[in-house]
Amino acid sequence: MDRKAVEFRLGSADITAVRFGVSPGYELVHAVRVVLRPQVAPLHWGWFRTLRDEPASAAFRLLATISGVEGYLPDFLTSAPSGDMTPEEELDRLRQVPDDQLRYDLGKMVLRSSGARQHEIRDLIAHPARARSAIVEAWQQVWETLLAPVWPQMLRLLRADIAVRARRSSDAGLAEMAATLHSTVTWQDDVVRVRLPHYANTVDCGGTGLVLVPSVMATRRCSVPRDPGPAHPDTAR
Repeated sequence: MDRKAVEFRLGSADITAVRFGVSPGYELVHAVRVVLRPQVAPLHWGWFRTLRDEPASAAFRLLATISGVEGYLPDFLTSAPSGDMTPEEELDRLRQVPDDQLRYDLGKMVLRSSGARQHEIRDLIAHPARARSAIVEAWQQVWETLLAPVWPQMLRLLRADIAVRARRSSDAGLAEMAATLHSTVTWQDDVVRVRLPHYANTVDCGGTGLVLVPSVMATRRCSVPRDPGPAHPDTAR
């Protein structure tokens, strides 16, 4: 049962800056999770059966180590997209992740891991420049294998979803559109509320607006970043 929530508090400037984004990085980390646990994603089994030896590659194992199978994802892997981002733009952003952010986000994963996986993450934290380079290379390799072949189809689905939401917003208003995003999302007055099982927070959007990110590969509930800024609930579709 959902017992907690993240509340995004919107001012007048935020309401006029509600927008959509497409995130190749968000799709990739969730694709990694689908490969790790295909039993929770029956709608993706057709795609999954097209894969060959990717889970055995060192690149995949690295992304799997830092992503895990559920729960928190490092924010540097799922930062708010600036519009309709391309894979190349996502990689450029990843190359520029500061050492402090990488250490901070991976430090959260240390608390959520144990054994050999925890040791591997600690080693990444100890050598952030080397870790960033390895993560960028792994991201690129895994992208080419998992999602590059199907990205045109996925992009069409994501853009179609955005078009439907934009039309709904135009016809019935932002609050009515938000009510169709996910069963865990509500918009009342100046607050967008996302119910979550284990995490609560209140975010003052402070004029940055709200970025809504549809997803093909996310399999369950709506999700939000742990340190949002600009704020962006990610809508699982």
